[in-house]
Amino acid sequence: MRHFDFLDDDDRARLFHRAPESFTAADDPELLAVALGASLYSPAIRPDLAGDMARRSATGVTSVVLCLEDSIPDDAVAEGERNVIAALRAHATAPRRATDGPLVFIRVRAPHQIAHIVDGLGEHVSALTGFVLPKFSEENGSTYLDAILAAGEVAGRPMYAMPVMESSEIVFAETRVETLLALKRLVDKYRSTVLAIRLGATDISGQYGLRRSREHTVYDIGPVASVIAEVVNIFGRAEGGYTITGPVWEYFSGSERLFKPQLRESPFIRHDERMLRGQLIAADLDGLIREVTLDRANGLTGKSVIHPSHVAAVNALGVVSLEEYRDAVDILDTAASGGAASSAYGNKMNESKPHTAWARRTALRARTFGVANDRVSFVDLLGASLHQ
Repeated sequence: MRHFDFLDDDDRARLFHRAPESFTAADDPELLAVALGASLYSPAIRPDLAGDMARRSATGVTSVVLCLEDSIPDDAVAEGERNVIAALRAHATAPRRATDGPLVFIRVRAPHQIAHIVDGLGEHVSALTGFVLPKFSEENGSTYLDAILAAGEVAGRPMYAMPVMESSEIVFAETRVETLLALKRLVDKYRSTVLAIRLGATDISGQYGLRRSREHTVYDIGPVASVIAEVVNIFGRAEGGYTITGPVWEYFSGSERLFKPQLRESPFIRHDERMLRGQLIAADLDGLIREVTLDRANGLTGKSVIHPSHVAAVNALGVVSLEEYRDAVDILDTAASGGAASSAYGNKMNESKPHTAWARRTALRARTFGVANDRVSFVDLLGASLHQ
C-alpha cells in the first residue's frame, strides 16, 4: 500500500518533494500506526464488504474497521460475524492488486468473538490486521489482549489491538486519572500488540447527554475535550507514549448553517480551486478539516471516519509541508549535540532537545504521507485527490 497511490507519476512529481513510501502490515508498528490515516468504519452487515474494500482501496483508503458493535442492531451480531468472515475470505482470494490493501480491523463486542473470527477465517486469516476493542477497561482489557495474542499465534504473525478509550470510568472526573494510569500499566504489558489508542468521542459525549453539532469541533465541547486531554497526558507522552488517533467526525451532508464556513477563501483562490471550497462547505467538510488540524495540535494522528468523502481530507492533511520537514531534519541532525538555531525559513527557533520528539513524529509522517513540494498546499493535495 501507499498513500496517494492513485496519482500518476506526473502528479506525484508535481505535488511531492518526497513521495510517500509503500508499507504493509508487516512493517514496524510505530510506522504502521501513523500510516493508518483515515480509518473508514463500516457496519459489519453491509452486503458487499469485500467489494467495498477493493473499491475504497483504489481511491486512497488504507485502513478500514468492520464494526460488530454499536453500528449494528443487537440481534444482527451473528449475521455480522458471518458476513465479515465471508468478506475477508473473499478479499484474501481476490486478484493480487485488490489484496494490497487496505489494513483491515474488526471492532468486536466481546473477547470471545476474536477466536471465533480467526477460526472462521482459517487459512485466510492473513487478510486481517487486528481488532478494535470498544469500552476498554481494567475488567475486560487483559481478556481482550490475551485473545489477540492467541490469535497472533494462530495466524503465525502479530495481530494488533487498538483499545478504545470511552468507558464511564475514564469519562467521569472522580475516576478518570486513576483509571487511565491503570490502563496504561495494563497496555504497557502488551506493548508489542497495541498498535494505537483510539478515542470514542461519541460514547464519551453520550455519557454527558451531549452531541456536537456540525459547526463545532470536539474541542469546543469542554467535558469531552477534557477527557481527550487526559488521554493524551497519560498515553501520548514523548517517552513511552502511543499513537492516539482522532475521534470520529459524524457528519457527511450539508444543511442550513448558523455560523460562517470555517475555510478561508484566499488559499482556494490562490490555488485556482474556488469550486473545491464550495464543494467542501456543501458537504460539511470544513468542520472536519478544522477538527483534524486541532487533532494534530493536540497530539493526535489520523482519524476515525464514517463516510468515504472524509478520507481524502484527512489524508491530505497528513502530508508534511516542506517547511516542517526541513525543520525536522535540522532538529534531528543536531539532537545529539543540542542547542538552538533559527529555522532555515527564518521565521522560528528550532531547539534540538525540546523539539526532538516532534521531529521524530514528523519524520514518520513524512515517510507515510510524503512531503509536499514548496508552494504545494493542502488545497492542491485535496484537489488532486478528489479530481482523480
